Amino acid sequence: MHVPDGFINTPVSAVAGVAAVGAVAVSLRGARRELDELTAPLAGLVAAFIFAVQMLNFPVAAGTSGHLLGGALAAILVGPFTGVLCISVVLLMQGILFADGGLTALGVNITVMGVVTVVVAYALFRGLVKILPRSRRSVTASAFVAALVSVPAAAAAFTLIYAVGGTTDVPLGKVLTAMVGVHVLIGIGEAAITALTVGAVIAVRPDLVHGARGLSAPLKLRVGGELVDAAPAQAPAAAPVAARSTRRVWGAGLVTALVLAGFVSFYASASPDGLEKVAADQGIDRKVEEHAAADSPLADYGIEDISNGRISGGLAGVIGVGATVVVGSGVFWTLRRRRDSERQQADVRAQETV
Repeated sequence: MHVPDGFINTPVSAVAGVAAVGAVAVSLRGARRELDELTAPLAGLVAAFIFAVQMLNFPVAAGTSGHLLGGALAAILVGPFTGVLCISVVLLMQGILFADGGLTALGVNITVMGVVTVVVAYALFRGLVKILPRSRRSVTASAFVAALVSVPAAAAAFTLIYAVGGTTDVPLGKVLTAMVGVHVLIGIGEAAITALTVGAVIAVRPDLVHGARGLSAPLKLRVGGELVDAAPAQAPAAAPVAARSTRRVWGAGLVTALVLAGFVSFYASASPDGLEKVAADQGIDRKVEEHAAADSPLADYGIEDISNGRISGGLAGVIGVGATVVVGSGVFWTLRRRRDSERQQADVRAQETV
């Protein structure tokens, strides 16, 4: 659902850009609370993994494909504020390096694909896990539903933005019906990918799923014929959790992302995605503009001057994963260091006061 340049007029694109900047600024502040010793090392990896999976377009209807948006997955794994930043990093890399998603439409894309999907998915996810039985299955099921709903919600948000700032005169009712209809189908694929990924992480390290922390049911003991909550077990003295095992999870996740982007992406559907199909059918794309980075050596997820499609696309995917994990990890590492520095300064001031 990467909106290209020319779909939305300049004033509305500018407003969306301001809204996106505001959302990123709020997320930068909120992410400091989320980037603890578990989340911080994995946030850049989550961004890279989403970049890789977005290269895997899957067929959803005749002549139409879809791909992961990733807002639900990022929010559930690393938190909503960090999730917005993850999607923003992915969209920035795609727009600058691969000419995917217009640069003047970057604010629209961050708002629709990042903010809307994260807010809708995480709110629904948290609501579901609170009312469902506390179990890994309920967390996975909640992730499925949240991801499913987030995609048509993003499609509806795009239609609303287009209603205000669209550059062509088309029947908005038909656009809304077509966008939501096809993205419900895409949402099923999004939900399956999100649930499988969240379920896999929960099976190995449930404490690494931000949205599932504190949801484990307490152990019950029968005392005097009544069931009572047992006292929580004390964690044994050992190496810090992050140092003990997040490296293995990080390494496994990075290898998976590289394989998906470097090899599996060759077999992705070549059909236009949901937005491209609706735009062509409804005439939204009549004023589409050439991407400012169309001459990039990595444009369209291929490497210039390499004629072999498998090698060209695979290398481009590997470069994209590498760039995303480096930029994302740098952003989140900086935020974590700043949070730690602020806490140290607060501790020093508190000691001085005493």
